[in-house]
Amino acid sequence: MNTQKEIYLCSISNIESGTCAEDCKFCTQSTKNDIDIYRYKRKYISDIVKEAQIARKYKAQGFCLVTAGKEMTDSKLKYILEATHAIKKENLGLKINACNGLATLEQLKELKKAGIEVYNHNLEASKEFYPKLCTTHSWEERYQTCLNVKEAGLNLACGGIFGVGESFEDRISLFNSIKSLNPMIVPLNFYHYTQDLPIEKNTLSKDEAFNIIKLAKQTVDSAKVIMVGGGRESMFGQNQYEVFEHGANSFIIGNYLTTQGESARQDLVNIEKLNYKIAVL
Repeated sequence: MNTQKEIYLCSISNIESGTCAEDCKFCTQSTKNDIDIYRYKRKYISDIVKEAQIARKYKAQGFCLVTAGKEMTDSKLKYILEATHAIKKENLGLKINACNGLATLEQLKELKKAGIEVYNHNLEASKEFYPKLCTTHSWEERYQTCLNVKEAGLNLACGGIFGVGESFEDRISLFNSIKSLNPMIVPLNFYHYTQDLPIEKNTLSKDEAFNIIKLAKQTVDSAKVIMVGGGRESMFGQNQYEVFEHGANSFIIGNYLTTQGESARQDLVNIEKLNYKIAVL
């Protein structure tokens, strides 16, 4: 076992849930998909701060503020800035990330000014396949937001979702597009099947999923972080920590947006058993 391998841990806070009017077929947060989830407009700032404190307790380096919805609005921007300032006051040593949909250059500059370091905006799928997943906004709009992130001077986290019916060629196309954006972080999400979603069950084998991680690492070779995000437990099961042997060096601890994840405490125990080191970016 390589005792020098460092693992970057990130935690996410679902600060506005289930309010999105877009029609992304893989997403439980879309109001177009009749899914029984807890939907709420905005979380109390004090609750967000508590979540940030817990994330730091479990050695997370990144803490991402995630909102449902197509795009950043003035009201949403104000809310995210308020949450960021409240977390910063705690001096937790967290890198604050944001994931709030399509955003303008001016909005992203405001986030940077407040101390946010990373903006997460996934392309999700190849340009060719994306219209099969979403019709209410375009792949090109997503790509433009990623360009805006770079121009604003923020670090970019940009990845996709797999096991939604895409082909091998789609994956290559997606990773080439991501490579062109030179992101710092590439999040890889694996479709978590829910019977009320319009996409059939994820048919990826574990070997195929491991190969997707390898492909990401090989193609987007300038990225510092290859992160396994949503679907880690359902995709890999007892083999979930083997993602590090196939090119990943990061994952999300704690819960995801609308599904529960592995216990953060258990993740830390298992990482220690494998002799990995918690990274600091």
